[in-house]
Parts: sequence; structure tokens; C-alpha cells
Amino acid sequence: MEMKMDQAALQAFLDRDFPQVAGMFAFVEVAPPVVSMALIASDQHLRPGGTVSGPSMFGLADVCAYFCILSVLGPVGLAVTTNCSIDFMRKPPPGRLICRMELLKLGRALAVCEGRIFSEGAQDKPVARASLTYSIPPTG
Repeated sequence: MEMKMDQAALQAFLDRDFPQVAGMFAFVEVAPPVVSMALIASDQHLRPGGTVSGPSMFGLADVCAYFCILSVLGPVGLAVTTNCSIDFMRKPPPGRLICRMELLKLGRALAVCEGRIFSEGAQDKPVARASLTYSIPPTG
């Protein structure tokens, strides 16, 4: 798939259009159809017992899918999540989480992504798996 936005362009879009969360996420790899991002987990992302919360992992998967799609589609601010299924498989310890998201299909109206989330340095033991569908706004 052809890259329409590289890592610098995606970072600028994140910083400009989503400043409220820009500091929580970092791009790790942008190589369409794959984008990897990190959640810089702080105390606000932890559940009692010291594990990263499910909503925080969902947020990482959703943001990573969004930017995975934009890397191929270009800067379309109104692409929105229409479906997400996430399986939580292991309790991640506090620290940096990485999501590796792959764009499986980009159609005129829908985009489908699938990804895995793992603790940094433990890519062989995913903590979650996510499948997301996004609605693409009509052009023209």
C-alpha cells in the first residue's frame, strides 16, 4: 500500500488535532500497511494491583488503527470507529505498551485493521488482540 502520510506527518496531525492525548502516544514504526505505536503508561492508566487498564489498551488499539488508516488514506479527520472487538489475554505490568496494527482492507466506505498489543520487550506474549472497523467519510 502506498504511504500518504509518513511518521512526521502523522505526528504533526496527532499534535495538532489531538493535543489532549498527543503526549500519551509515540510512533514506533510507520511502514504501511503496518503502524506500531506505544502507550506511555503512567499512573492514570493503571488499575488497582498495578496493571494497565483495559480502557487504556483499547485507547492504544483505537489510536493505532486510526493512524494506520491515515498513513494510507491521508489526513481524513472524520474517519471514525464503527466496530471494535478486543480480547484481553494477559495482565500487562506497568510500563510501555506497544500496539502493532495492520490495515487488512481499505475500501471506499470501510477500513478493517487487526492488531496485537504487548509489553515492550515481550513481543512473544501479547496482552491483547484487537480487530477494528472504521467508517471512511465520502469524498467530493
